[in-house]
Amino acid sequence: MRVLGLVPARGGSKGIPGKNIKPLAGKPLLAYTAETALQSRLLDRIVLSTDSEEIAAVGRRYGLDVPFLRPAELAADASPTLPVVRHALEWYAARGERFDALCLLQPTTPFRKTADIDGCVRLLAESDADAVVSVTQVPDEFNPHWVYFRGADGSIGVSTGEAAPIPRRQELPPSFHRDGSLYVTRTRVLLEQNSLYGDRVLGYVTAGGGVNLDTPEDWARAEALAATAEAAVA
Repeated sequence: MRVLGLVPARGGSKGIPGKNIKPLAGKPLLAYTAETALQSRLLDRIVLSTDSEEIAAVGRRYGLDVPFLRPAELAADASPTLPVVRHALEWYAARGERFDALCLLQPTTPFRKTADIDGCVRLLAESDADAVVSVTQVPDEFNPHWVYFRGADGSIGVSTGEAAPIPRRQELPPSFHRDGSLYVTRTRVLLEQNSLYGDRVLGYVTAGGGVNLDTPEDWARAEALAATAEAAVA
């Protein structure tokens, strides 16, 4: 199975200005994703999709292919991810290079592991799923069987719709949340269904403990995590 690794990194950013190349613990944010992806054994090509010459230069410095600049209409604040993905696949297809699947690697989740990239790709290749996404187990206290929604009248009900919560922790079924670090989707699903998920999605369970960078508070947490990791290696 031929897999395209796609790193989307546009120039504009409101929550954290210039975040894709902002230094995190001494190196550009983009470098974390580039370094991890380039160690993968199962990604056939790793390409950076950006509208910014400055980001493109950083991407090249860290080993990413940058064969095109993304059109401005695909780099606005409200631009969704799917057209960016389709643009990359169609750009390569127009030049005779096709892929069976695409692995989306967003720089805003910098602490993913190479083993998880290859694990997601391998799981898709060995299954009949349309897509594989990375997930992390939800702590018991946030399990849907113990979470309540509040109605307009102030009354609360279990989010699953059951009359009462499961009484014992040991009886809770494991639940997971999408952590945003990895999406691996078959090309036919992306192009024909215009979907990152398709009809059958498998979850690849990661250890968690990462961060998704949207706010300055997220950035501060990432700095702390990076410092902790550096201290553990030293």
